[in-house]
Amino acid sequence: MSDPRPDPRSVVLDTVLPSFTAVAEREQLQAFARITGLDDPVYREVDAARRAGFPDLLVPPTFLFSLELRRPEPYAVLDALGVPQSSTLHGEQSFEYHLPAFAGQALDLAPRLTDYYEKKGGALRFVVRTTTVHAAGDLVANLTNVLVIRDGS
Repeated sequence: MSDPRPDPRSVVLDTVLPSFTAVAEREQLQAFARITGLDDPVYREVDAARRAGFPDLLVPPTFLFSLELRRPEPYAVLDALGVPQSSTLHGEQSFEYHLPAFAGQALDLAPRLTDYYEKKGGALRFVVRTTTVHAAGDLVANLTNVLVIRDGS
């Protein structure tokens, strides 16, 4: 019997996902800093951030990933691959920072699928998404996220 799933390479490789704009709100940043144990007041207190020379609260490390979760149609790739959400795991993520980002700043996120590979004879499939983040046209960060798909069949 043939596999009814589409060839993942044709779905994944170099697929451009919809770009979108997100704003990191102060309350989100403060909660994220509290939850992740960031004690530096530049992440929690506007006055402290301004005293440090920033225009507003500094966006904490790894917070940009949570903004990426707001992308339009977040499950479109899984749908195109014929993969149920219950078969996916967050594999890894990495960040390459170029400029700081701040509360209230419009951040433009442009994600694309950049790699696909398999392990364990296809029982584990990996989809790599790379997202560039810009603010007012300047590169803020490059984000890389790996989604792991467990073969449920």
